[in-house]
Amino acid sequence: MVRKLKAMTEHGTKDSQLAAAVKDSAQQIWLAGLGAFAKAQEEGGKVFNLLVKEGNSIQKRTMRMTEDKVDEVTSRVAKAADDIQKQANGTWDKLEAVFEQRVERALTRLGVPTNKEIAALTARVEELTASVNKLSGAKKKPVAKRVVRARKAA
Repeated sequence: MVRKLKAMTEHGTKDSQLAAAVKDSAQQIWLAGLGAFAKAQEEGGKVFNLLVKEGNSIQKRTMRMTEDKVDEVTSRVAKAADDIQKQANGTWDKLEAVFEQRVERALTRLGVPTNKEIAALTARVEELTASVNKLSGAKKKPVAKRVVRARKAA
């Protein structure tokens, strides 16, 4: 179009022809601009929809990766907590065993009989009572169990 305008001005054509050519050229530029705008709107909607779709896909992948990482970290923390709890329980069990041993030694030094010794003695007394009753011919009386109560220190 520009060549056409240059050719007209060089050949000395009339002003009206030049004005018509400029008007025609401006009209074509205007229509080309409108066509470009329409094409951009049409393609822009398609591109926008494509970008939304791709963004959705990326978001889903990111969420999956995030959930996997959260699950991994959660399992690591749970395992570490379990290990710490096992160590603490082991330590408490050891401490309890040491405490029981020391209390048992102290009670033994003081001459306090153990539950096993008291149970064995009670069984022996019941046997002897049964033997005495058998030899004496007395009727068997139920043995009243005595409750031993701790005395309060004055």
